[in-house]
Amino acid sequence: MIKKLDHSNEDVAKQIFTVFQNAYKIEAQLIGVVDFPPLLRGVKDIENSTTRFYGFIDNECLAAVIEITIEDQHLGIDSLTVEPHYFRQGIARKLINYVLELIDFSEAIVETAVVNLPAIKLYKQHGFVECKRWTPSHGIEKLAMSVGSAL
Repeated sequence: MIKKLDHSNEDVAKQIFTVFQNAYKIEAQLIGVVDFPPLLRGVKDIENSTTRFYGFIDNECLAAVIEITIEDQHLGIDSLTVEPHYFRQGIARKLINYVLELIDFSEAIVETAVVNLPAIKLYKQHGFVECKRWTPSHGIEKLAMSVGSAL
């Protein structure tokens, strides 16, 4: 079941934080970095965020989280994380489908590391195409992908 999460609630923020930490540790290994900026985000950062969070709940357990922003019909997928023991069950795909159907948007955009091939493949399956590459100050080469009428 997918539902909107009240991330301003400390207990919910802690659950989101746990999913983020577990998933981002795996992603950091996948892309070959030790210092991975998403791992620095704390519970209070999540609680105070102005973004929206949706979670996939399995037997009352938070199995995955998608974080989005919406501004002027532009949908930003800020994060998509799945608890490692829920990998390869189609949950990330379900969350992407959910927000793409829920939100009325003209363009959706997501960013990921260039070497994160599983994420790139997943977004391509939803019609996203690469639109930009760059290397931010933390040194992890990134790419942006978008889908929608602005293409």
